Amino acid sequence: MVTGMSENSKPTSESRSAMMQLIFPSDTNYHGTMFGGKVMEYMDKIAAIASMRHARGPVVTASTDSLDFVAPIRVGDMIDVEAFVTWTHRSSMEVYVKAETENVYTGDRKTAVTAFFSFVALDEDGKPKPVASIIPETEEEWALHRSAPARYELRMQRKRDRIDNK
Repeated sequence: MVTGMSENSKPTSESRSAMMQLIFPSDTNYHGTMFGGKVMEYMDKIAAIASMRHARGPVVTASTDSLDFVAPIRVGDMIDVEAFVTWTHRSSMEVYVKAETENVYTGDRKTAVTAFFSFVALDEDGKPKPVASIIPETEEEWALHRSAPARYELRMQRKRDRIDNK
């Protein structure tokens, strides 16, 4: 067992989920690049699947942050959208999502979009329910896990700021 992890812990690999899509003209804007909202839809779906796999029950999206578009996604590209739970709080889960493009003819891959999503696990009455903690397994997972509490605090501060400004 990893130090600091309880008996109610799960390895990151249990939540890791991926989906692939081929990009068609109907998926793109007048610049010939994929609609940002369409990419976000795919990312939210795979993040929900990853968090449901971790919670083994229903979840709802609580927030999306650090959504960074770093390279264009073009007609004919394949996108590989992958997600995994990086960290948990009592009933919430932070999910890291990365969309990579692949030229199916050459095999060239590059990161196109990254984001962090937060989900809350729900019980049968639709109320938040506790989730297991995470056991990172790779260097990438450990790095994201270590930096997650700071991102959590920033999310909570944004939430407090919104409430105070009402």
